[in-house]
Amino acid sequence: MKWRDIKARIEEGEGLRIEFKRGLGDLTAVGRAMCAFANSKGGVIIAGVTDSAEIVGVGEDADRVRERLTSFLQTGLSAPVHARLGFHEAPDGSVHWVEVPRQRGFEPLRCSGRVWVRRERSSVEPSPSELQELYNTFGYILTEERAIQDAAPTHIDPDAFRTYLHRLGFDTTDDPQPDSTDDLRNRDVIVEIGDELRATLYGALAFGKDPQRYPQTRNFRIECVAYAGEDRAADVLQVANAAGRIDEQVERATGWLLGLGRFESYRDLVREDRYLLPRTAVREALVNAVVHRDYSITGSKILLEVFDRRVDITSPGALPNHMTVERVRAGANPRSRNEAMAHFMSAMGFMEQRGRGWLIMRREMRAFNGTEPDLTHDERNKFVKVTFHLGPGERGGVAG
Repeated sequence: MKWRDIKARIEEGEGLRIEFKRGLGDLTAVGRAMCAFANSKGGVIIAGVTDSAEIVGVGEDADRVRERLTSFLQTGLSAPVHARLGFHEAPDGSVHWVEVPRQRGFEPLRCSGRVWVRRERSSVEPSPSELQELYNTFGYILTEERAIQDAAPTHIDPDAFRTYLHRLGFDTTDDPQPDSTDDLRNRDVIVEIGDELRATLYGALAFGKDPQRYPQTRNFRIECVAYAGEDRAADVLQVANAAGRIDEQVERATGWLLGLGRFESYRDLVREDRYLLPRTAVREALVNAVVHRDYSITGSKILLEVFDRRVDITSPGALPNHMTVERVRAGANPRSRNEAMAHFMSAMGFMEQRGRGWLIMRREMRAFNGTEPDLTHDERNKFVKVTFHLGPGERGGVAG
């Protein structure tokens, strides 16, 4: 752009594709704007102009400013940004501008480890739905074997990995032992990207120290909600997030549900307290949810929702690999979307023989209260839901 074009932009004021900066400081705020413009529709950052469109200039040496901006464009964000720089000598100092085009890359840009987008006159972090749309736009499809760019091998918990190896029957104390990096690589926990090693999605969710630390995995957890009614319009009684590794998520969500309240029942005049649902059925449904969910849907969580007369467990994504509701109910041989995660959960004792999950849930519910679970498969909205009924004529209760 020429100076006359920049003056016209200044007269228009800040907006979706224009941002003013009085000075440059440590470039952090400039970096957020660069990131937001690159992830959105592009834009121009003009330094040396106040929010009220007054041209005050940047007091710093012009050559030094250009050097700093050039360096920041190469190393300040998660990937280099190809932008055009310009400047004009004003009476009180130089005015600098950065023309940032829309980024075309493997995934959205990040500044200070966070994704930023443009919303009206501000650079903001996207909502979960906006983030999902952004990843879809960039064509980033996250599968269990895909590397997470920020996930270094040091983010893998070695104790968790050794526990897994013990469950597989390996002695990790007997010499000689494989090199630890080779062991992680051979089991698809880490992969080599260029000349660097990065944890895979499977590695982060099965063995990570903090699996939800990355922008892509923030919602890979189970959200637990108890309502005081029959639908989501009712008052919310309790909310919890079951995060962590996938085995920890199942344990925490199961514990949350079983801790809500109990039914009173009598057998031979003897009172018995029962949980809302049998542990085995709940755990089986949650295991299937974390193993078979579609991890390319980054903006959605698994939902564990308790209503007056039912409990719903909803998993993002359609049934995997051409499975149908009828085949699931019949106990057909499963076609897992995430084979490594399924193998991990089986080794850790969370899954039994493959294909028995629905049969186990049905058996447990029949014995518990004479009901059968329902399975809903919504291909259009991409979710699978298991519904457990709390019993004919019975009303669930949440302990205060």
